[in-house]
Amino acid sequence: MTRAGTVGTVNVGLLGCGNVGAALVELLAERRDAIAARTGIMLDVTRVAVRDVAKHRSVTPPPGVLTDSAADVVKDPDVEIVVELIGGLEPARELVLDALAAGKPVVTGNKELLATAGAELFDAAGKAGVDLLFEAAVGGGIPLIRPLRESLAGERVERVMGIVNGTTNYILTRMTEAGASYQEALAEAQQLGYAEADPTADVEGHDAAAKAAILAGIAFGVKVTDADVHREGVSGVTATDIAYAGRLGYLVKLLAIAEMVDGQVAVRVHPVMIPREHPLAAVRESFNAVFVEGAAVGELMFYGRGAGGRPSASAVLGDLIDAAVNLRRGAHAPIGTLASARLRPIDELSSQFYLSIEVADRPGVLAAVAGVFGEHDVSIRSMEQVGLGDEAELVFITHTAAERAMQATIAGLDALEVVDRVGSLIRVVGPE
Repeated sequence: MTRAGTVGTVNVGLLGCGNVGAALVELLAERRDAIAARTGIMLDVTRVAVRDVAKHRSVTPPPGVLTDSAADVVKDPDVEIVVELIGGLEPARELVLDALAAGKPVVTGNKELLATAGAELFDAAGKAGVDLLFEAAVGGGIPLIRPLRESLAGERVERVMGIVNGTTNYILTRMTEAGASYQEALAEAQQLGYAEADPTADVEGHDAAAKAAILAGIAFGVKVTDADVHREGVSGVTATDIAYAGRLGYLVKLLAIAEMVDGQVAVRVHPVMIPREHPLAAVRESFNAVFVEGAAVGELMFYGRGAGGRPSASAVLGDLIDAAVNLRRGAHAPIGTLASARLRPIDELSSQFYLSIEVADRPGVLAAVAGVFGEHDVSIRSMEQVGLGDEAELVFITHTAAERAMQATIAGLDALEVVDRVGSLIRVVGPE
């Protein structure tokens, strides 16, 4: 179909019609004419691959559009752009590589795919001279990848730090604001649909680690996979940790952090105590936000819905429009070659630390515990005793110390007879 003032139609093949895929089809129907008015291009979804063509869906494509063969969609000569929303590593990787080899731009929201095989896919897209776009892979509907790739292409990014998992942020918000335990907050998140029946990917940091790998690769131009990311989740965070942080003016958040340290890139995901005044501290419930620090631009923050069908579909649609416009112009937006680099491991970093330990409440305990800190050159900034009776919980905030020294301190404390249990270790961000 060709309209006055348009250059024609671009046919789209969609792999997957779940939550995000169905929302994308709906958005395209709603915005089709407006997109054509702005770009001169009509976007038509002409093939859709699903697991079960007989399944009832919220959107009903015209007869002949649905198929259970994703490979047939990729190979269809009439399909000009492929949108991959099936998730997982395989067969998504093979399908994307086949589409790129056929000269077809690809739009994806698949964080696992990019965090595992991103460098290979970027290489294939560059050789084929077509787009590989993935705004929805990190931060849902938040425009984040494009600003890092384009608006900040000339910037020396020093740090990217953000809340990139809505499930864990909701859990920590409820623990902070309602005094809920971790288990209570998780159950509430599951009831509301924010957490899966098996929440492991979210609460143990796997989802955030994949996103951290993608952000680090784009921000610093180096090869990073999710296996390179130091990962800790929130399942060990207790109500005592949350309360103690609050008394000191901190909130606990699960952060993905990628930063340049002495010429090396360090990437990690773990709970952090951040000052109440920090912009990320105000990010509540299931929202996401990413804080970017650049040498020239200073501090930027991107905030919004980090998940959900329509927010993520909005990001996919933005990429799809860019891919279609570039295709018609015979252009593409290359990512460039990601460099191989030694990534700085977490034990070579330094931080302030919060540490809780359970001890026998008897004379000499404090001296023994303090001796272990001193033995490993970890200076105690503050200490508080929580609880009375035969057992007590000691909570510490340290001055800045080496990660390796702090881990040696924990091992030393664990070996003390008077220490019943070493509890939470949480890194602290902010001035001493």
